[in-house]
Amino acid sequence: MSEKLNLRTGRAVWGAYRAPTVLTERLSRDIKTDILVVGMGISGAMIVEQLTAAGHMVVAIDRRGPLKGSTAATTALVQFEIDQPLTMLDSSLGPDKAARVWRRSRLAVFNLKARIDELQIACDCVTRRSLYLAGNVLSGSSLRGEAQRRTQAGLYATYLTRSELLQGYGIDRAGAIVSHDNLALDPRKLTAGFFNRSLERKARLFSPVEAQNFTHGKEGVSVTTAGGPVISARHVILASGYELAAFVPAKDHRILSTWAMATRPQTRRIWPHEALIWEASAPYLYMRSTRDGRVICGGEDEEFADDEKRDALIAAKSVTLARKLKQLLPGLDTEPEFAWAGAFGSTPTGLPIIGKLPGKPRIHAVMGYGGNGITFSRIAAEAISAELSGRADADAELFGFHVD
Repeated sequence: MSEKLNLRTGRAVWGAYRAPTVLTERLSRDIKTDILVVGMGISGAMIVEQLTAAGHMVVAIDRRGPLKGSTAATTALVQFEIDQPLTMLDSSLGPDKAARVWRRSRLAVFNLKARIDELQIACDCVTRRSLYLAGNVLSGSSLRGEAQRRTQAGLYATYLTRSELLQGYGIDRAGAIVSHDNLALDPRKLTAGFFNRSLERKARLFSPVEAQNFTHGKEGVSVTTAGGPVISARHVILASGYELAAFVPAKDHRILSTWAMATRPQTRRIWPHEALIWEASAPYLYMRSTRDGRVICGGEDEEFADDEKRDALIAAKSVTLARKLKQLLPGLDTEPEFAWAGAFGSTPTGLPIIGKLPGKPRIHAVMGYGGNGITFSRIAAEAISAELSGRADADAELFGFHVD
């Protein structure tokens, strides 16, 4: 289907916590289903859960297995604030569409929290405010203008001056924007929780299964797997992260490498409110705490996909992250106990691509999530479920493929 890529390496912090087991089957014969989901990470889990809740018969496959791809590499800051500032997105999309994107992102985080609570998924999910610090992309009047633009769009935001930021959070920067009701959680537990609820509704999960060939027809899609069996489905959803099938248009899709580290537990040293912190910078730094007081810090993104080059930089990047973290919050013990690297897909606008493939209306793709993977996964689950259930999603056109 696509080139096999090394999605993550190093020692990610989530290995320190036990995640529920997700039982899968071996695919030994041809099968038929209503919907086939290719990919068993966070995106696949949310999509399968949403579709089974709507009454669809769903099969999911993965060449590795559940939780074994990029899921364990995410740092799981689940924010409605997307990588592209609203004032900058205005220029590329226009003010109306830009505001709609941000409001939908806000709604997605609310809906995700509601779904986690409704299904009683134990994934260490907590609500957090976030601090968006002045940096080399937005600072001074530009950052204040971003806060005003968010408020104009109906998104509550508060601008802090340098003195207010220092007094309230002990951070010395030119200013910051405070937002509320974002989430921090354990991504492996979240993914396992959604899959296990789906299994209760008779979803079928098969791994390891590699999709090799897709034959798109008027009535459905036939997927030939590496082991020989064929899966026939009315619709196929590609939720395989940045491992794109060869036939998926990728003109606006690029791959970035990223690095992260995590400290030892230090509950008494965590900053006020355990706020999610990130910068209006390129490359930017971001951080959060875990339930047991570790500090996760990531960033230093670079635009390349060579996994050997990426992995060779883990040690140096973790030192850089630790140094920047220490400069920002001197009271922390910033020595890395965990350090890892991963990759993700992004687009020029920072928005995901969610929708039918041009010329192949029975194949949907979800891709280009940037730094808001979990939030955009929720949008994808809602939009695709609406489409396949015969309902209209008011914002679907904001995220679809754009063909010249």
